[in-house]
Amino acid sequence: MISRRQILASAAALPAIGAPAIVRAQNWFRAYPFSMGITSGDPAPDGFVIWTKLAPDPMDPHGGMPIAPIPVSWAVATDTGFKSIVASGTATAWPELGHSVHVEVTGLQPDRTYWYRFECGGRRSIRGRARTMPAPGAKLDSLRFGVAGCQNYEDGLYTAFAGLAREDLAFVFHYGDFIYEAESYAGKPGFTGLPSPKVRRHIGQDLLDIADYRLRYAQYLSDYDLQSARSWQTWFPTFDDHEVQNDWVSDISQEKGTPAEMFRIRKAAAMQAWYEYMPVRAALRPRPEMPPVYRAARYGDLLNIDFLDTRSFRTDQPCGGGFAALCPETGRADAQMLGAEQEKWLAANLARPGSRWNCLAQQVMMMALDRRTGDEPQKIFNSDSWAGYDAPRERLLARLKGLNNVVVLTGDEHQNFAGLLYDGDQPVAVEFVATSISSGGNGSDLRPGSDRIMAANPQIRFINDQRGYHICEVGRESWTNHVMVVDQVGLPGGTVSKRASLTVPHGEANLTVG
Repeated sequence: MISRRQILASAAALPAIGAPAIVRAQNWFRAYPFSMGITSGDPAPDGFVIWTKLAPDPMDPHGGMPIAPIPVSWAVATDTGFKSIVASGTATAWPELGHSVHVEVTGLQPDRTYWYRFECGGRRSIRGRARTMPAPGAKLDSLRFGVAGCQNYEDGLYTAFAGLAREDLAFVFHYGDFIYEAESYAGKPGFTGLPSPKVRRHIGQDLLDIADYRLRYAQYLSDYDLQSARSWQTWFPTFDDHEVQNDWVSDISQEKGTPAEMFRIRKAAAMQAWYEYMPVRAALRPRPEMPPVYRAARYGDLLNIDFLDTRSFRTDQPCGGGFAALCPETGRADAQMLGAEQEKWLAANLARPGSRWNCLAQQVMMMALDRRTGDEPQKIFNSDSWAGYDAPRERLLARLKGLNNVVVLTGDEHQNFAGLLYDGDQPVAVEFVATSISSGGNGSDLRPGSDRIMAANPQIRFINDQRGYHICEVGRESWTNHVMVVDQVGLPGGTVSKRASLTVPHGEANLTVG
C-alpha cells in the first residue's frame, strides 16, 4: 500500500525528478499491486488491449492506492522470457478509473501469439498470453474459441475457468453476468424453490454505487482460477443484467417505483465499474451518455461475429416479467430488443459478403420455448428472453432466411441448450446456449422437467444442466460446439469433461448431436 503522503514527501525530496519519475524509481508497494491479475481483450489484426489494475489492498475502497495518477510500464514480447520485446511504453493508472490500465497495443503481426506484462513501483506482474486476429480477408480454414459467463461467486467454485485457461483458443466470448449484484443471505431459494446453500459469501450489500460495484469485482477477481483464465486467454467481453441489476433494461429498474433518473445513476456506476475491470477499448470508456458496446469482429474469410447488446435499448419485459403465461403484450408492434440503431447496424453487417459463417454473440435465448414442466394450462415463457418480443424477433429471423450460415451464441439460462431457429416453418439458424460457470450450483445431467421441455419444443435437440463452458470449432464445412462440463462446483477437485459435440453443416440450418 502507498499513501499520498509518501508521494508528496518523495516529491519534496527530489523536486527536479517529478512525481512520475519518483514512482518509477521507488519501491513503494508493501503488497503486490497486481492482485487483480492481468488480461487481454478486443483483439485486432495488429494488436489488442492489455489490462491491469493497481490494487495492493483490493478490498479497500480505493484498492490501497492514493488518489493520484500513477504511471505503469508495459511490454509485449514474442517469447515467454521477454528477450524479444516488440512493443512497450508507459500508461497512466488514473484514480478516476480505479487505477485501472487499458493499453491499446498496435503494430503487431496478425494471427499470432504474444506475451505481455506490467511493472510499477519496483513490482512486476505475471506474464499473460494474447493473440491477434488474422489479417482482413485472409484465407482461414479453422478457428477455435470459447464461450463462457454467468459466474455467481456464491453458487460455486470456478473450476470451469481452470479448465478454460488450459484450452488453446483464439479468443473467449464472455456473454455477461461477470458479477452478481445481490447481497448474500442464507437460504436463498434455488430454481426448485427450496433453500439453496451458499458455497461462498458475497461481501457487502446490494450494489448501488461505484464503491459497491468495485468491491464486488475485486472479490470475484480474488479467485485465482478466474485470474488464470483471464491471463491466458484473449476476451471479447459483453454484459448482461447482473452487472447492474437482475432483469434491468434500458433505464427501467426492476425495483418498482424507482424513477428512471435514479436508476440511471446506479447504471452509470455499474457501467463504469464494468469498464474498469474489462479489457476493452477507450471507445467504451464511461461518459455522460453510455457509449454503445455492440461491436463486430472478422476472422479472415471464415467468420463474421456481431457482439450484441440486448439490455441497453430494450423495452420493458411483457406480462409482468419473469417466467409468465403468454399474454397479448408479447405481440406489441413497438417492442424493441436491440433498438432501432443497433438493429439497422446488424442488418447491414449480415449483408456483408465474403465470410463463410455469420455469428450472433449475445445474451438471452432466441428460441421461443414453452417452459411448462408440469400441468400448467397455459404456455409459460421467459419474458426476459427474445420470446417476449415477437416483433423484433420475427424481423431478425426473417433477415436470416437464405443466409444458411448463421450460428447464434447465447448464455443466461444456466443450462446447455442447442436447437433450431425458425422463420415460420423454415429453419434459418442454429442456437447454442452455453451453461454457467457456477450459477445454479452443481446441477445434474438433466434438470427435473427437462423431458417435458424437450417434448413440448421439437426445435430443441439437446439439454444439459451441468456447469461449464463451450468450445467452438469452426471449419469451412462444419461448425462444432463441444459442451464442456464440470462434475461439481460445490467443493474443490471438480473434473472437466466433454459432455457432447454438437455439429452444424455449412449451408444448412440443421444440428446433429454426438
